[in-house]
Amino acid sequence: MKRVFLKSIAASALLACGLAQAQQRVEIVVDYPYAEIFKEVHEKIARDFMAKYPQYKVTFRAPTPGYEEATQQSLRQAVTNQLPDVSYQGLNRQRVFVDRGIAVDMTPFIKAEKDWANMGYDKALLSLGQLGGKQVGIGFSLSTPIVYFNADLVRKAGVSPEQFPATWDGIAELAKKAKAANAGTQSMHLDWEITGNWMWQALVFANGGTMLTPDEKKVAFDGPAGKAAMQTFAKVVKVGEMRNGSLNTASQDFVSGNMAILVTSTSRLGMITKQVGSRFDLRTARMPIEKNGRLPAGGNVAMMFAKDPAKQKGAWEYIKFATGPLGATAMVQGTGYFPANTIPANDANLLKSFYEQHPNYLTAIKQLPVLTGWYAFPGENGLKITDVIKDHIQSVISKETTPEKALADMTRDVQALLPR
Repeated sequence: MKRVFLKSIAASALLACGLAQAQQRVEIVVDYPYAEIFKEVHEKIARDFMAKYPQYKVTFRAPTPGYEEATQQSLRQAVTNQLPDVSYQGLNRQRVFVDRGIAVDMTPFIKAEKDWANMGYDKALLSLGQLGGKQVGIGFSLSTPIVYFNADLVRKAGVSPEQFPATWDGIAELAKKAKAANAGTQSMHLDWEITGNWMWQALVFANGGTMLTPDEKKVAFDGPAGKAAMQTFAKVVKVGEMRNGSLNTASQDFVSGNMAILVTSTSRLGMITKQVGSRFDLRTARMPIEKNGRLPAGGNVAMMFAKDPAKQKGAWEYIKFATGPLGATAMVQGTGYFPANTIPANDANLLKSFYEQHPNYLTAIKQLPVLTGWYAFPGENGLKITDVIKDHIQSVISKETTPEKALADMTRDVQALLPR
């Protein structure tokens, strides 16, 4: 009886110890968008992180469909005091969280790191998460727009894949030739609907333009660069299948081998590569860009919203892990984005051999020298401006109006929504 009693006490003690250890684990609540791209990646990173840091427990909230939805959700959660500790937000949506005092400045955490200079965080890439002298975001996944093409269809059109055109006129002409040479196929699609007017910005910036004047009081996209961007949309509508459906429809045509050219984000490269498999020779090419042009960095950053010191410590450890060499490697291999950390690409045990074996992934990397910020419009109407621009581009895609009139109307409507 005494032996049973002692065993009972021992079992109770072990149970209490286990419960105490479980209770001591700090929970890190995380949210992110685009489950179709990131779900497996985030879950792997969380597993690896908790294996290394058992004192933390990572809990995910249900993913949002896109960056706009992620922003709106976090703004609502700020009102109800239900913000996550770590939130992955679009590069162009950081500003709203700074303006509302939601984002935590991570500069003090960086300064406390003894070996920060050797942790792979390039100053130029870090600047994408800096606003008002604060480090409010750490790059997780970065992207640029690139051109995907079916090299088999291109060859049948009499063009070598190595001689893929570098201008929109040349690409449009090749798309027409490919359709004519391959019965029953489509020509091309330009992913104009990408969140945050990203493709519109890419076309304007690539032509040397900007969104607003330096003082952010006046529209600046109504000049030659904006006109060229609108003409590009009209050009692709004329030769392509832009009116026949969204990116989902176009992507299905492309991966099935029935479309010659698809222009969208490098973020979809992993998914498209898997879907294409060995069906055809998939290639990628750089976006057409003028001599003084730039391309906006797409993708998202990890932001800290936690206010409790213990939560902040855990959130910082998680952000470092997710954006560091191991997290970046998992992200690249699972998507088509490139990392904001410089270590993996030069490490044979991480991504160096991966890039050597997958040259299509290098296209976006080669565009790094022309990278610029994904612009966020100022003021409370920032999100509304995004919708207004999309509506006016839609009028060109549907051929409801001319590129010239759409640009004039867009300029008027955006100007009216800017802070005065």
